Amino acid sequence: MLLWKVFSQVLLPILVLVGFGWVLDARRRLDLSTLVRLNIYLVVPAFIFHQVVTSSLSGGLALRVILFTTTVIASMFALSLCVGKWRGYDTGQTRALQLATMFYNSGNYGVPLMTLAFPGIGPLLQVFVVLTQNICTFTVGLALAASAHRSLLRTALPMLRQVSLWAVAAALLVRWLHLPVTEWRWFWVPIEYLHNALVGVALVTLGVQLSQTRPHEHRSRLSWALALRLLGGPIVAALLVHPFGFHGQQAVIMIVSAGFPTAVNTALIAHEFNADAEFAAASVFYSTLASMISVTCLIGAFQIPELAALF
Repeated sequence: MLLWKVFSQVLLPILVLVGFGWVLDARRRLDLSTLVRLNIYLVVPAFIFHQVVTSSLSGGLALRVILFTTTVIASMFALSLCVGKWRGYDTGQTRALQLATMFYNSGNYGVPLMTLAFPGIGPLLQVFVVLTQNICTFTVGLALAASAHRSLLRTALPMLRQVSLWAVAAALLVRWLHLPVTEWRWFWVPIEYLHNALVGVALVTLGVQLSQTRPHEHRSRLSWALALRLLGGPIVAALLVHPFGFHGQQAVIMIVSAGFPTAVNTALIAHEFNADAEFAAASVFYSTLASMISVTCLIGAFQIPELAALF
């Protein structure tokens, strides 16, 4: 029953939204560049600002989740780099593989799934994962996307122009100064509207991007991307939970979270910086499809008492 709820209430709505974008683009041929910039420069920054301002970060636990998530990201970076060298991929192809495996959909996919599968502690931990993923995506991820075709200086400049990073800084300043921004209706209501729009706008944009993608040329790399993201992520997480002090349900939550599909933001960044955007979009789409099986099986496996007892 739980696995059916995960599929019907979380995974299926995600696929429906992507389908809306696909069908709309097939009929009306939308301007993808405009949609991508709408996400990166307006909707995503508003979402991050809202999350940081309203989240109740609790010192020690928050720090452990942040460090754990960062270590998973670094581990996937190293694994995908090794695969890229072994398979003889060029720099651009390796960077695209790294983007597809390092960053996972912890927000519009992970938060509702955790709310359903692990009510209570699940969403609380997932908020910290979302914050870490967003910060890393728009720093490390952006640098990877841009570095394949740019010098170090030309890579750093776009990072400084990213509104999402300034949104995090502004939100932290708001918390530090205890500014009552949630009471400024003229300011906070638009932020809430944009925050609530993220899931729909990002996934419809992904559908449009997929409609304009021909991924059949990337089958080998796609297979590696899906294997590393959906299988390698949970394995790496399972090896790290005890060293980081996670046990019981907390450990299970962190392992399941590391098995989520590729983040939508990686496809947006790849398109913005011409970093193998077709492969990036295909990785998001096919990993989301494949996760219907992998994530539900992963959750189901932890219903087995003998396996859950190991953590």
